[in-house]
Amino acid sequence: MTIQQAQQDVDQWIKTVGVRYFNELTNLGILMEEVGELSRLMVRQYGEQSFKASDKGKEIADEMADVLWVLICLANQTGVDLTEALQKNFEKKNLRDADRHLSNEKLKDQ
Repeated sequence: MTIQQAQQDVDQWIKTVGVRYFNELTNLGILMEEVGELSRLMVRQYGEQSFKASDKGKEIADEMADVLWVLICLANQTGVDLTEALQKNFEKKNLRDADRHLSNEKLKDQ
């Protein structure tokens, strides 16, 4: 699935099963909630916190997909073509960071 196809599929789902998009500010709040849920699992899986009973059955991949879903909703609502945006972001990073990370001593030998 391409990013463009994902945007189309989410739009179709929202307009049929979901009835309509939540407004942009509601979706921004939902995005923050979903990022928090992802963060909770990440700090338990890779950090020092232990799992709680409420974490059972939750998967990092599913939480990442939830974040992506809401981000796609926001892109659709605001007219952002995520494929184009990501391509431009790569161009920006390639220009800005061409040598930046290669010369970062903190990243060497790790």
